[in-house]
Amino acid sequence: MNLKRPLKRMMILSASMLLLASTWTASPTQAAVPKLEDIRVAVFSTYTSTTPAATFTSTGGLRIGTRLPDGISSWFTVGASSQIRFAPDDYKVKVFESGQFASALAVFKRLQEAKGAAYLTSAAKNKSIVYQVFEGTYATAADAAAAQKKWSADSQLAKLAGSFKSVLQGPFHLESGAYASKAEAAAAAGAFGAAGLDAFAAVRLNQQGEASYSVMVGAAASDAELQIVKAAAAKVPGGAALKTADAVTPYMLLRNDHSASQKAENSLELYAFGGSDAKVTVTPAGKEPIQLIERSNRKYRGSFELTLLNGRMAVVNELPFEQYLYSVVGVEMYPSWPAEALKAQAVAARTYALYKGLGYKIAHVVDTTLSQAYYGIESEKPSTIAAVDATSGEVALYNGKLIETLFSANSGGMTADAAEIWNNSVPYLKPVSSPDHTSEEGLHDWYRIALQSGETGYIRDDLLDTTGLSTPAGSTVMSVNTDGTKVRRQPAIQDSIPLVAQLNSGTKVTVLEKVVEVSSMSWVRGPYSGEELLAKMNAAGAVQITGTLSSLEVSRRGPSGRAIEIAANGQRLEVKDPNSLRAAVGVDGSLPSTLFKIDETAKVAVAGGGGAQAVRTDNRSPIYTIGAGGTAAEIKDKNVYILDGDGNVRAATKDPSYRFIGTGNGHGLGMSQYGALGLAKQGYDYQYILQYYYKDVTIAKE
Repeated sequence: MNLKRPLKRMMILSASMLLLASTWTASPTQAAVPKLEDIRVAVFSTYTSTTPAATFTSTGGLRIGTRLPDGISSWFTVGASSQIRFAPDDYKVKVFESGQFASALAVFKRLQEAKGAAYLTSAAKNKSIVYQVFEGTYATAADAAAAQKKWSADSQLAKLAGSFKSVLQGPFHLESGAYASKAEAAAAAGAFGAAGLDAFAAVRLNQQGEASYSVMVGAAASDAELQIVKAAAAKVPGGAALKTADAVTPYMLLRNDHSASQKAENSLELYAFGGSDAKVTVTPAGKEPIQLIERSNRKYRGSFELTLLNGRMAVVNELPFEQYLYSVVGVEMYPSWPAEALKAQAVAARTYALYKGLGYKIAHVVDTTLSQAYYGIESEKPSTIAAVDATSGEVALYNGKLIETLFSANSGGMTADAAEIWNNSVPYLKPVSSPDHTSEEGLHDWYRIALQSGETGYIRDDLLDTTGLSTPAGSTVMSVNTDGTKVRRQPAIQDSIPLVAQLNSGTKVTVLEKVVEVSSMSWVRGPYSGEELLAKMNAAGAVQITGTLSSLEVSRRGPSGRAIEIAANGQRLEVKDPNSLRAAVGVDGSLPSTLFKIDETAKVAVAGGGGAQAVRTDNRSPIYTIGAGGTAAEIKDKNVYILDGDGNVRAATKDPSYRFIGTGNGHGLGMSQYGALGLAKQGYDYQYILQYYYKDVTIAKE
């Protein structure tokens, strides 16, 4: 729905701007601003998303090492454009092993299909090459055993695996003495493999702080199982000298991995790392960036660190703080936007990261919108780099302290009060009018139309022509001008949502209203049936209602007009905070914002005899109309059109359904990014924009 702000509101906005301009500080003040040379960004972690393995490459080559208390120790290098893969040396399930690559590949693909963390590796064993399929990255043997039980019950896997019985593998190994090179260690591992044992070349630091190669034999899930491996290894020349591997000093053992290529002839080196508090480092050998395959092949400045957090592998990108902002600004705003809007975003992003501190134990921030979006160097543009450089070191302060510079894409014309979102009041996060209509510029209008079948939907404006006709009630009649025109449930091209209908050229339709295309500013969701909404609300634990949903209404609103309470059948939805209402009633995913109204399509006010009125909200009672001759007839059609006293036609339904019509995208707190665009287009600079959205702050620089 196109909710244009009235002239009065725009006048208030202009007055607010003039008032603020009179108190605005023309240049950043000097203050004790915290400094951060390098920032640590969790690209994969247990707080956001995880990956069972991480694959790196760089056109300038890579240097692999480990982080020690006194700095980084380099172990070995990887050639230019070569890939190297890492995974934790933890507990896994060996699901299959065979000399036939095709058989192993089929098992691997089934695990992937079933959402398992699958690996396809090869090893020299029993004097031939065998292909092994593993699943999982588990912190404990018990977790791996539970997974083993799950995969054993998979009928498709059982059929593919045949007589092979899955086994647990873990981080218990036997280890040889040192070898002069990786090649010698690999040759020695082959001797143990010829005896049917799992054996790997391994690398770790020696007492001199240099890389040292050895052989690790076995991958047992317990010390007791390792003793069985030890007895078998003793029969191999040199096997009696093997000792239980040191599980404290960082190490990496080498596997040949076919997971990426899925070809027998192509493999990557997969290093499984372990050791107490192991921190594997990946740094560029030259000046070229590092590419992380599992993160959409993005390229990154700086270096990477891999470690274990809560039993899972975490991948952290460490880079210069200001260079991190080059990418954040390029993701969070369009680089083509005015420089002053980009500068405002740069200061907001810098302040936010500093405010959070080391918010994720091993990292300051994550690379998603849980912190602020960061996609590596390909999101950097000359304009975003210039915006960061021009505001270098500048942050927003309230009473001399960093603020939480929250921002969202679009506030829907009015920013939120913190109490409307998270139940707590914040002095610098108060509602202000925002010129967010910039997100609607250049978009099509759409007509909500009524079909002859009685159904309603939306058609884009260029697919309809005027006819000069109108209905007896005064509604405009238009004509479809293109065969196969799609009537959509929402005013946007969304092919994933089923169509209402398809019409051919010449078909006449009745116009109910004209709205702007769904955008960051305006949106529509639904209609949803009562059953759909009840299922969502009950599943979310927001309410437990049996029977049918007969009413759903916003029962309380906050200072900016946002919904802070919703009642279903008169019962308040129980949610953690008002912002959680978006997920509680979002059948197709969370609603874009809480700035919405609910259209209860079956809710009608019915006039009775003697001027009495009754409100009907469901289909439990029939509706009757009185014709020109005074004859009453029950309405049985599922769609009902009601003409009010002002001549407006409303599309109602016999059975309850619910539409959400709203504005804004995001929580709405702090700076609206489209609002910043609007202010920048009006000629205001970045300091004004920041002080407009964050009440009573100062812009400071060390």
